[in-house]
Amino acid sequence: MNARDPITTTPRRAPRAPRADGAEARHRLLHTALRLFAQKGFAKTSTREIAREAGVNISAISYYFSDKNGLYGACFTEPMGGDGNDLVAICSTPGLSLEDALRLCFTSAIEPLKQGEIVRQCIQLHMREMLEPTSQWAEELERDIKGPHRAIVELLCRHLKLDRADDDIHRLTYAITGLSMQLYVNQDFIEAVRPSLLRTPRSIDAWADRLTGYAIALVQAEAARRKALANDEKTATAPAPARAARKKP
Repeated sequence: MNARDPITTTPRRAPRAPRADGAEARHRLLHTALRLFAQKGFAKTSTREIAREAGVNISAISYYFSDKNGLYGACFTEPMGGDGNDLVAICSTPGLSLEDALRLCFTSAIEPLKQGEIVRQCIQLHMREMLEPTSQWAEELERDIKGPHRAIVELLCRHLKLDRADDDIHRLTYAITGLSMQLYVNQDFIEAVRPSLLRTPRSIDAWADRLTGYAIALVQAEAARRKALANDEKTATAPAPARAARKKP
């Protein structure tokens, strides 16, 4: 090569931007849809709008979720992780004590609180579905409400040695499940009054332990009430002691 010949080099190619497909595109679609569905509802949110804001081709919705309904359904389960079937499985585990079962249930129920803003959007979505129900509501009611409720009712009946559930067992079940639900419903109030209660993963984990103790106290109170009621009924139905016959003077 002549020293005077110019040295030519191949220019470096700019690094390729990551492709908007695969897990990344699906993730963006899901979380964009969650935000829009929570803000506007199912009917007022178009697939075109979701795809545009997610920065993907509209065909990706049918590829990953089949259709708009499939995407809407995924918004109810995937962002928060798991569903009511997890709680049913916990309550049905053979040999698990009531306290251990409740602790696992509470741990699973409040774990999503560690996701911050996503949880707010999920709660907003659930509330909107209650006010503007779609076909998703029936599935949601059976899987995430009725199923776990029945499982906890059966767990309590086994612990209290009852053949069947009465109204008070259902009251007790709602009282127990309400312990974790109030953390979601009152999240804004808790953060305004005592933000440290939800600030870190560790503080959220502490809730699972405390709620378990509160729930056990509720069960013990119900057991004591039933025992006292049974004793009262036994006393009321017991035959009166025979009176000694009077001797005639």
